Amino acid sequence: MADIKDPENTILMELKGGTVTIELLPKIAPKHVERMKTLVRAGEYDNVAFHRVIDGFMAQTGDVQHGDMEDGFNIRMAGTGGSSYDDLPAEFSKVPHARGSIGAARSANPDSANSQFFINFGDNAFLNGQYTVYGQVMSGMEHVDALTRGEPPAEPDRMISVKVAADAE
Repeated sequence: MADIKDPENTILMELKGGTVTIELLPKIAPKHVERMKTLVRAGEYDNVAFHRVIDGFMAQTGDVQHGDMEDGFNIRMAGTGGSSYDDLPAEFSKVPHARGSIGAARSANPDSANSQFFINFGDNAFLNGQYTVYGQVMSGMEHVDALTRGEPPAEPDRMISVKVAADAE
């Protein structure tokens, strides 16, 4: 596991293969970081499907409205929902969409990010300055690499549990 420097801004995402440790970037995207921690602490991301996993590009998850595989799951709707909170304004920065970076998923409107996010499989420079980056995988990227591909996958993988490291036992 990665050396955790700031437990309050570190996410522990449990996937079928093991733990993915994500360092959040509150100085870069404070509103997105706060939203993720709010949803994590409410248990909203637990059992949410990876509804869009594109080889060589990214793995998208976080639809807490339609993506919970234990509560009202609808694969046809997964990717269209958000949380009960208002959408977030874009927090674009110079941080690149590099391998393992966490980006805020959104519609065509730059200020429409809510609960969904994606993890970049590779360096996706064409996203730079257009999508908010608010985290970076520190360890466990091999578990993200092992996710079932598809748009949507026939048998989607899920985030089994997601915790803020400061809250983990």
